[in-house]
Amino acid sequence: MSETQSSRVEVLKAVGITKVYRSGTVAVDALKGVDLALYEREIVALLGASGSGKSTLLNILGGLDLPTDGRLFYRGRELSALSDAGLTEFRRRHVGFVFQFYNLVPSLTARENVALVTEIAEDAMTPEEALDRVGLASRMDHFPAELSGGEQQRVAIARAIAKRPDILLCDEPTGALDSKTGVTVLEAIVEVNRTLGTTTALITHNVAIRRIADRVIYMADGEIARAEENADRLAPAEVSW
Repeated sequence: MSETQSSRVEVLKAVGITKVYRSGTVAVDALKGVDLALYEREIVALLGASGSGKSTLLNILGGLDLPTDGRLFYRGRELSALSDAGLTEFRRRHVGFVFQFYNLVPSLTARENVALVTEIAEDAMTPEEALDRVGLASRMDHFPAELSGGEQQRVAIARAIAKRPDILLCDEPTGALDSKTGVTVLEAIVEVNRTLGTTTALITHNVAIRRIADRVIYMADGEIARAEENADRLAPAEVSW
């Protein structure tokens, strides 16, 4: 991004986030005092080996899990102090999730899968608009089994963005796809970021994908090892792996 970080508007801010998982007398430190801010309209790539804490951090940022210690803020409001009902409301109103596996309902068409969200969200897009945004206008009435993996993932993206979320969190969205199909999915994510201004965090094991992001966060052993800015982002079609 051309702006300095100090001039950007913080959407999410994590301060000293730790997460400890316990099993009997065994404690596993999944996150160790993570400090991170996500800013309006940016795409952030989270990279790191399995077990580095990427998914744990993403789940906490999205209100799916609570930290063991530390504080999390959404536009200045402390999320880490909310009840379960408050976190559910935060997720419902402000966060869209996209995972490696599409989690579509097999017995529903693409249109009907997206409608599951639009029927309960405020100020939602129509399913048709959401699907059109990810290039599936001609596939709305197909069932998941009639769609390719990339098309199913784009339905999942349409479902996530239909409520016009402020934040889009993607956990390995191209992990189950070949490179050509993965590029199509990344193009949908970048287009949503461009047109809706959705703050986007993207977990990937694929280091090549970092080039589409504004910033890259490298994680190791539950900590942020380093962060870097991408002065020259690439379009998804320019990325090869």
